[in-house]
Amino acid sequence: MSLVSFVKVNHTNHDQLKQAIVDSLNLIHYRPPSKLENIVIKPNMCYYWDYSTGQTTDPRLVAALIEILREKTSPEIGISIVESDASAMKCKYAFKFLGYEKLSQKYNVRLVNLSEDKSDPVEVTAGGQSFSFMVPRIIQNADLKINVTKIKYSLQKIKITCALKNIFGCNPYPKKFRYHPKIDEAIVAINKAMKFDLCIVDGNIVSGIQPCRLGLVMASRDPVAVDVAAAKIAGENPNRIRFIRLASVEGLGKTSFISKGVPIGYFQARYPRKNAQKKLMSKAYNIVTSIGLGKRLGLE
Repeated sequence: MSLVSFVKVNHTNHDQLKQAIVDSLNLIHYRPPSKLENIVIKPNMCYYWDYSTGQTTDPRLVAALIEILREKTSPEIGISIVESDASAMKCKYAFKFLGYEKLSQKYNVRLVNLSEDKSDPVEVTAGGQSFSFMVPRIIQNADLKINVTKIKYSLQKIKITCALKNIFGCNPYPKKFRYHPKIDEAIVAINKAMKFDLCIVDGNIVSGIQPCRLGLVMASRDPVAVDVAAAKIAGENPNRIRFIRLASVEGLGKTSFISKGVPIGYFQARYPRKNAQKKLMSKAYNIVTSIGLGKRLGLE
């Protein structure tokens, strides 16, 4: 079975976030390869909500991760933070609004819009469905790929988003809603096309009627195990989430895992109520997808 770590963040400051990441990696016995030239980090940037909403990855956690990687490999290691455009989100604005431009300047890392990066076509199947994706070369050529994601309820039929769904955002095609009729298969297919090496979950702040501090950092090499754990924390039955079951069948990971660190029940008891969080997300979704607002923001 795969190892999944659960670490409690006692205080939200740089040193505490950094120590939580170190502890989470130690619990799963993870050490980065000794010879690396290029690292890709994929945070969650679903929209222009900053980390304080619980909707997007905290750039402070990414900054702490960058320091750890350079300390354990080389100060000169090349690191790129990647994201792609979406129907209602443009990277050039998200990088700025969400704090990643400042991070890039401070830590000398690249910000890469995958929708503008050179890509190569790939054909992949999942659940009997065939898909054509463009795979960005920066992901193809990276020596280490790290998925730094969030735990969130989804308004789509998939119920939750975490490690596997975050890689769906690596699809450089902006109009991703075209995949929604076959979203379970599409999520699994794109994870087969772009396999990441390590998952870290930023569960320090999570969304609800009001954002709240869960104080969690998770880590695993297995994205399926991470999503099973995330579903349990969020109060969902992972056996009823089709893309998780399908990802296991397609060989992306295991649905059984060994917990390391703080018992998962501690975080389950503190995660925001599903109905409250979904109500908030539904209101936000209706606002940002409305035609009038989209045009005013230049998102259509």
